[in-house]
Amino acid sequence: MEYYIGAWKKFAEFNGRARRKEFWMFLLFNFIVSIVLTLVDNMLGIMMLGSIYSLAVLIPSLAIGARRLHDTGRSGWWQLLYLLPVIGFIVLIVFFVQDSHDENDYGANPKMA
Repeated sequence: MEYYIGAWKKFAEFNGRARRKEFWMFLLFNFIVSIVLTLVDNMLGIMMLGSIYSLAVLIPSLAIGARRLHDTGRSGWWQLLYLLPVIGFIVLIVFFVQDSHDENDYGANPKMA
């Protein structure tokens, strides 16, 4: 939960680096919240809560994705690969699961801190 809250605290910070664990825990909690909101939407017969949450989490998701890519030595602009339907998603998954690089242009390795 601390990683999810930590990502929200740095919701518009595109500089720096994010560890693999921080990125994947944020995605896990984001997925759980989305499922819960979808169930609540379906029970209430409205389709608004999930949409509002999706819009609210868009910038934090892009920010933590950029920081994760920085951790692997890549620019955050690689997230534009999301626009390629299948291939882009697969390539980004491969980038996101790679281990942290040591010191790079984006700062020191967060594992060593």
